Amino acid sequence: QVQLVESGGGLVQAGGSLRLSCAASGRAFSGYAMGWFRQAPGKEREFVASVSGAHSTYYADSVKGRFTISRDNAKNTVYLEMNSLKPEDTAIYYCAASVSAFAATKSRNFDYWGQGTQVTVSS
Repeated sequence: QVQLVESGGGLVQAGGSLRLSCAASGRAFSGYAMGWFRQAPGKEREFVASVSGAHSTYYADSVKGRFTISRDNAKNTVYLEMNSLKPEDTAIYYCAASVSAFAATKSRNFDYWGQGTQVTVSS
């Protein structure tokens, strides 16, 4: 069983930056692929970014060039650095873990989920 706890959300003005963190329990963290998803009010959960066990990264087109996902296996933590934030980035951001080391972009490929952290970008 893997527990994921997100932090770092908040309110920021458009053009600003935030860094989300996701701390994971368990000794096999380095072998998991990790991902970030988000869900805005009235919309379906969507893929944001993922990183494989080998540190390969994948991004949604909507965040490419603005967001950076990274992981620190020594700290069992994955990060999402978000720059040039836009009001349309407002959502609850969820961290997810996959027991497969290969990064995925579909929520069905992830086995464990955090509770989410709210990100609000004001215009």
